[in-house]
Amino acid sequence: MSENLVQRIVGYAQSVVDGRVVACKKHIAACRRFLKDIERLADDDYPFDFDVDELYAFDKWASMFKHTKGVLAGQQIKLTDFQLFVAANIFCWKHKVSGARRFRRAYIQLARKNAKSQLLALITSYLAFLSGEQEECYIAGWGREQSSIVYNEIASQIRACDLLKGKYTDSYGRITHLKSGSVIQPLSKESRKTGDGKNPSIAVIDEYHVHETSEIYDVLISGMVARQNPLIVIITTAGFDLSRPCFTEYQYVSNIIDENSPIENDEYFVLICELDPDDDINDESVWVKANPIVSTYEQGLDALRSGLRAALDVPEKMRSFLTKNMNKWVDMRENGYMPMDKWRACGADEMPDLHGVDCYVGVDLSKKIDLTSTSFEFPLPDGRFAVKSHSFLPEDTLAEKRQTDKVPYDLWVKDGWITATPGAVVDYRFIRSYIEREAKEHGWRIKEICYDPYAATQFAQDLESDGYTAVEIRQGTRTLSEPTKNFREEVLAGNIVHDKNPVLTWAMGNAVEKIDHNENIMLDKEKSTDRIDPAAALINAHARAMAIDKSESVYERRGLRKL
Repeated sequence: MSENLVQRIVGYAQSVVDGRVVACKKHIAACRRFLKDIERLADDDYPFDFDVDELYAFDKWASMFKHTKGVLAGQQIKLTDFQLFVAANIFCWKHKVSGARRFRRAYIQLARKNAKSQLLALITSYLAFLSGEQEECYIAGWGREQSSIVYNEIASQIRACDLLKGKYTDSYGRITHLKSGSVIQPLSKESRKTGDGKNPSIAVIDEYHVHETSEIYDVLISGMVARQNPLIVIITTAGFDLSRPCFTEYQYVSNIIDENSPIENDEYFVLICELDPDDDINDESVWVKANPIVSTYEQGLDALRSGLRAALDVPEKMRSFLTKNMNKWVDMRENGYMPMDKWRACGADEMPDLHGVDCYVGVDLSKKIDLTSTSFEFPLPDGRFAVKSHSFLPEDTLAEKRQTDKVPYDLWVKDGWITATPGAVVDYRFIRSYIEREAKEHGWRIKEICYDPYAATQFAQDLESDGYTAVEIRQGTRTLSEPTKNFREEVLAGNIVHDKNPVLTWAMGNAVEKIDHNENIMLDKEKSTDRIDPAAALINAHARAMAIDKSESVYERRGLRKL
């Protein structure tokens, strides 16, 4: 029986590699890695064995339970080849000497509704109920509600299994296996701070793309130090915030299975199911790449078709469809203002010559204890706009802001993107001095300084006394809608060029839009969970820069004649 299961997974991996089973490049790479490891079993120096009995035991364990949801609800679970392949990699590869599992970590990325919770529940209960040790199994979403999804799946599975009656308790949010003393427990959000002294043997990180920081992951990993046979499983769909730790992990594990990458990690199992970059989302034949289970039955395909129709009809739903159903990373948050792939495409390693070019300065003063930003926009003779940005942060609050905002302010100060001003508040004289110094050093022609009028009366008066033209930009959709829309249009058209300022890019990624009933928009500071001050300052500048008369060329302003 166990030999038949081995033949199934080897045959499955070969079918993926040969193209008989449609799969993405990273899925193919994972199968190729597995087949190479199988071939190396004949080598006496190969440090791992493949335990076929473990594969049989897991398959037998899974068959004891019933589907709890969907079209198969109430029927006995029969593992698909895909699920069996995952289990075989996690459980069957073992060190020849110690007998411990080879893979201590696993990263599995699947589109939604591909039985992720079911598989995690089976993996967790298998370890807790059949291990000879007292296992501590923890399930960690970003919050208790997310953590409880897999926990509830485990509870539903074992409650419906007559063979397990009387062999466990389920109380106070914890499942305890009576014979071994092993426990299964979902973690609360507070656990990311202390870990509560836990000593996990298995940790499930569910929907890691939602996690704002790696705190839970770090706490659980550190608690596994004393375990001889630990396992941490990350299972997630793709996300839309590339600054979060899941995307960093995704990039790392993608390199592990990339044969052209020098990065190797024999203790990390990786399986990523996603659309490849050149795939057309309208082509149903490629949907199986991200949906190895959903795409195998008609109801699943119908659900994907319905999701695509909604996304095509309502563009705001496309981001969700791409991340959740096609498992593609999309760098744009919910209600996000800027498509970040387009913004990054506008970055330049070398900026145009801006000497003698008119410059419109946007200022967002924010609060004196927070980030204060200036952005500079230069209308170019070819119709494009060059943009630069610089921000200010009080030196005394730098460490605190780095901790609360969880961004590398200290590194940005070191690299010159932010000026740390002395004291606990930003002295606006530093802003005026910076503008004057930069304009003089680089030959910029400061035409106007555009500012948010909130708490800026004295600042505007000081600017005018310095000889600048200060222009008040009222903060409402009536004033800001057109420049906010137009700036995005210019980015989409490739007409913006920026110097890859990481602070400005971070702010653009944070920005969400507020839309009124007339479809006017503006950046929404209240709903932007992170700071958007540099982006807000840039929109202030664009409100004036977009309206200039370009009939007089930059060459004429420099006193030159264009040939």
